[in-house]
Amino acid sequence: MQVISFEQADPLLNWTETADAIEAGHRLKEAQIGDLLLTEGDKSLLSRGAWIDGLGIALKSVTVFPENPAKKPPQPSVQGAMLIFDPQNGALRSVIDGPLVTKWKTAGDSVLGARILARKDVQTYLVIGAGTVAESLIDAYREVFPSLQRFVIWNRTIEKAQKLADAFAQKGVEVEVAADLENAVRTADIISTATMSKSPVLKGEWVQPGSHIDLIGAYRPDMREADDDLIRKGRLFVDARETTIGEIGELIIPMQSGILNEADILGDFRDLCNGGTGRRSEEEITIFKNGGGAHLDLMTGLMISDKV
Repeated sequence: MQVISFEQADPLLNWTETADAIEAGHRLKEAQIGDLLLTEGDKSLLSRGAWIDGLGIALKSVTVFPENPAKKPPQPSVQGAMLIFDPQNGALRSVIDGPLVTKWKTAGDSVLGARILARKDVQTYLVIGAGTVAESLIDAYREVFPSLQRFVIWNRTIEKAQKLADAFAQKGVEVEVAADLENAVRTADIISTATMSKSPVLKGEWVQPGSHIDLIGAYRPDMREADDDLIRKGRLFVDARETTIGEIGELIIPMQSGILNEADILGDFRDLCNGGTGRRSEEEITIFKNGGGAHLDLMTGLMISDKV
């Protein structure tokens, strides 16, 4: 049985192979998936299981404690582990550090969505939020989209955005800090939202034709990052219907108000990775909701296991 730590595996991985593994996984038999979410205030325990016949079986359980980074000493906001079982005999094959799988699955999910849906000539990338996910996203988009020339961060607390920009500067990567979110959105070709917001932070009136929107942060029924105007304005796709429709506030809230219905969700990865229609023109706005799911964890976890 493998036991794989973050420090052991992280240096061996890259974002292109992660996106490739997720894309290839969606060409296999459809996964059985199941989720369990327990909450206490803003704290969560999220457990997700997946079974893909011929590929593997996985269960990932993580806690999300948003206040942990502000503690002294700071502690990770996401902690947990993933179990991978052999699909032939049910034996436990691997135990993998949960944040390692989450890191590579989350940004890999988003860049695969953008690789399929975004324009190929994008030059400016904006991430809203300045946490751990934002750092991974900048690394992922830098690798997968070599046309990108400008990287921008906006965060409600500008000091946190500057701290992340300074960390990239130490690696020789120039990242700008935006003081005004509207102006930053109006000049961006790809926009990722990676916040813990319960109310929209991204307005449709700011988003320009041809943009690609990558919605990541909302994972609970009471959370959303895009306003109704943006949901109406763009062509909407998700990574998996099963883990987004009826599960995540980004879709639940506009569905409850009549702004959105299921027919407005034009495709998921099973469609897009098997010849489905994505972007149709250079001018349209594409919206991708990254909802995650244990099947994505399984695809990513097996990639990690094979690399170690």
